[in-house]
Amino acid sequence: MNFESGFTHDTDARSYVAEDGVVARSRRRRNLIIGGVIALVVLLAAFFMFRSGKPVDADASAKQVPTVTVVVPGRSTVDAVVTATGNLAARREMPVGVAGEGGMVTQVLVEPGQWVNAGQVLATVDRRVQTQLGNSLAASITVAQADARIAQSNLDRAMQLVSRGFISKADVDSKTAIRDAARARVDVARAQLGQAQATTARLDIRSPAAGLVLTRSVEPGQVVGAASGVLFRVAKGGELELLARLGESDLARMRVGQQASVTPVGSTQSFSGQIWQVSPIIDPQTRQGIARVALPYNTALRPGGFAAARIIGGAADVPQLPESAVQSDTKGNYVYVIGADKKVARRDVKVGDVSDTGVTILGGLNGQEQVVLSAGGFLNPGETVIPTRATVPK
Repeated sequence: MNFESGFTHDTDARSYVAEDGVVARSRRRRNLIIGGVIALVVLLAAFFMFRSGKPVDADASAKQVPTVTVVVPGRSTVDAVVTATGNLAARREMPVGVAGEGGMVTQVLVEPGQWVNAGQVLATVDRRVQTQLGNSLAASITVAQADARIAQSNLDRAMQLVSRGFISKADVDSKTAIRDAARARVDVARAQLGQAQATTARLDIRSPAAGLVLTRSVEPGQVVGAASGVLFRVAKGGELELLARLGESDLARMRVGQQASVTPVGSTQSFSGQIWQVSPIIDPQTRQGIARVALPYNTALRPGGFAAARIIGGAADVPQLPESAVQSDTKGNYVYVIGADKKVARRDVKVGDVSDTGVTILGGLNGQEQVVLSAGGFLNPGETVIPTRATVPK
């Protein structure tokens, strides 16, 4: 029994020893394989790192110097153009209403869009009552003239009899006074008739000057009077204007006689005009003023319409940059310039007119700087870059 038990334990021990040897050899093999792979990776990394023959600086490879495109704008003579918007209107709009006592309208003789002459009748008002009054006054003139003739005849006879002593000098003076009074009554009657005729004539609603009829707000059969308001609106001479609204700074640059190009909304056609008046006041609410641009008559220009204007305010010798070079933030407009040390620096600028050719720079640049053309939003002040010069797009 004891012999068998001892044999069994010895056999198990040898089995365990054999298994430990196998595991140890397996671990050594795995460690050798892992070591070989690591060595291979190190060798490959070293090969690529030293392939150029120069050691690679880890910090320099992590931070590459960017290349940026720059322009040197120089200076050029550009037109100082101010853009504005506003409404079209008649330069001299004449409201026409009832000048007399009024009455019922019998005829309206014009339509909007028609040209009229000075004094031309636009509408007529019923005048039957005024006509009868005029006839009555004309008859009173005839009566007064007859009385004046009788008084003159009596005076003539008295003058013949006074020399014979049949009539006293006092009687002659009395008949002279009667004759003069009769003549005065004739003048009064004529004046009354003239007044009536003038009143009747005022029943005709007439244009005060030659021009273009803009609106009509009366129809036959309508009763009109002094309280009826405006019945017609006439643009004197057909002259039009643009009421261009400008900010304070732009308005200060406006002068009478400056040329402007006006384009109505919805149209590609532009019309030439010039400033004929600059508003002397600024609206305290909008902080804007009005520059009035005179325009010739054209059927495409309609009073009340909206239009845009480009006003030429002279020429200036200034740098001009593409829009991509100019940036802005809460501090204002700025550009990035590259100095002699190839470092980026921020430069605040004052922007002028923006046109198809670029942005006019009124201050901050002299035109000889290297200005970053684009991608300025990815740069930081003080950063080192490699500048590549380009020409300014025209």
